[in-house]
Amino acid sequence: MTTTVVDLVTRAKSHIENLTPAEVAVEQERGCLLVDLREPSEREGGHISGSVSAPRGMLEFYADPTSPYHRAEFDPDRRTILFCASGGRSALATMALRELGYRDIAHLDGGMKAWVAEGRPTATD
Repeated sequence: MTTTVVDLVTRAKSHIENLTPAEVAVEQERGCLLVDLREPSEREGGHISGSVSAPRGMLEFYADPTSPYHRAEFDPDRRTILFCASGGRSALATMALRELGYRDIAHLDGGMKAWVAEGRPTATD
């Protein structure tokens, strides 16, 4: 039997911290690093204010301190919360960053869609 992407996301969500939009809002007030994994074109419709753009394809390169693409805001010891459009990419990415040594990491379950559905504020560039 073949594993599907739905299986991978379900498995990931069973091993990571899944946060609600309300919980993410509290974490943001505490100074977490909030990472938007969506592509730049997806962010054009709005994003969570203060979030850092790191498209999914570059995340590990930005997050790994030994990578020539490392970005200073990424720190394995910093509280980090990932989000995407609906929570699949961020669940998988949370598992990937755990493998890179990030221990205080979670994702926004339901992603940007859940954030907007709760009427949370968004920003545009």
